[in-house]
Amino acid sequence: MTVVALTIAGSDPSGGAGLQADLKTFHQHGVYGMSVVTLVTVQNTRSVSAVEVLSPQLVVYQLDAVRADIPPAAIKNGALGRADVIAAVAARAARFCVPLVVDPVMVSKHGAPLLAADAVAVLVSELLPLATLVTPNLPEAARLAGFEVHDPESMERAARAIAALGPRHVLVKGGHLAGSTIDLLWSDGRATAFPGERIDTPHTHGTGCTLSAAITARLARGDDMLAAVTGGRRFIRAAIAGAPGLGGGSGPVDHFAPAETTSLPIP
Repeated sequence: MTVVALTIAGSDPSGGAGLQADLKTFHQHGVYGMSVVTLVTVQNTRSVSAVEVLSPQLVVYQLDAVRADIPPAAIKNGALGRADVIAAVAARAARFCVPLVVDPVMVSKHGAPLLAADAVAVLVSELLPLATLVTPNLPEAARLAGFEVHDPESMERAARAIAALGPRHVLVKGGHLAGSTIDLLWSDGRATAFPGERIDTPHTHGTGCTLSAAITARLARGDDMLAAVTGGRRFIRAAIAGAPGLGGGSGPVDHFAPAETTSLPIP
């Protein structure tokens, strides 16, 4: 049986982030990937020069079409762009019977806004309560939790605060920490820390998308949350370490990195 996952995300024409990164990651994990486009960017490894968000109706039409024909075993979202798109996706997500991974993308790697300022409240009130897992980086966690997040202690406090908004599991990513990195998973009332040495490279474009997609793929294949996060982190670390050095800016990671799916159920 073929395992299917769906991404609801923006398009990155350079292929390093967004739905393109998600689909590559799904494929590397042995999962058939489908995509719903939410917004179109004009970007490369150096900059983002334009962002255009699709209408909520068009986003929902795509979502209804693929789900009616090829039901996914897990779903993730990336950049949603505007409050009306979030509300439309949340209305459909209330009917999902599979894991939903919410990557609350707010700003691109180059600093371009990918979420309108008035959309955060809708994200918090309508989409987060439906999430199986939410995967904020430190600035996103601070925005959601309402206080500065800058060290492991505040990461755990933020994870608790975000979990109180409704998601069953919260993974606060510590890539913005100084020195060594640490990710923190809040799951079923307990915290699990994942320390790691920083990989010295400028090529980290799409790391958040790729990690959340790897976790989604592993949930689709039957992993529990801890195993999915553990395996997803192994994949993204290998992908960062093997970055091909493409482009003149922050280049993509290696989406050919080994996914180590041998421990997962065979489709």
